[in-house]
Amino acid sequence: MRVTKKKQLDLLGNVWLFEQCSHKELNVLLGAATEVDRPGGRTLAKQGEAGREFVVILEGKASVARDGTEIAVLGPGSFFGEMSLLDGKPRTATVTTLEPTRVLVLTKSAFGAVVASMPSVDRKMLTVIAGRLREIEAKYVPVAERFSHSEIA
Repeated sequence: MRVTKKKQLDLLGNVWLFEQCSHKELNVLLGAATEVDRPGGRTLAKQGEAGREFVVILEGKASVARDGTEIAVLGPGSFFGEMSLLDGKPRTATVTTLEPTRVLVLTKSAFGAVVASMPSVDRKMLTVIAGRLREIEAKYVPVAERFSHSEIA
């Protein structure tokens, strides 16, 4: 049984990268994505390989392993590969389904087409990323190291 469009939109809207997107923008992103069923034991992403897609788990479970050690189990609403939409860098972990799993897949090329046709998505993602960087800086970088003497003067 397919996951309802409303549920898919809700899950997509809960992805941190898309948290500022409007309902219309989320609909466009969803329209560019594909719902796919995968059997248990199927590798969805392999550590070290280039990231070419973003995946949201709609139903089922998947194991996340780094260097052969399981570090997490993902279930409905979990996602991975969001940074691959932006940089295509190698995967930092392997993700394998633990049971029959339904996923929503957004390829890098489909995402690029969405951003080209609707630049507001790109701007909103940049705003979210800037906010995340500010949070990390505030939490982990001492105040004295955040500013050079020339910036303070």
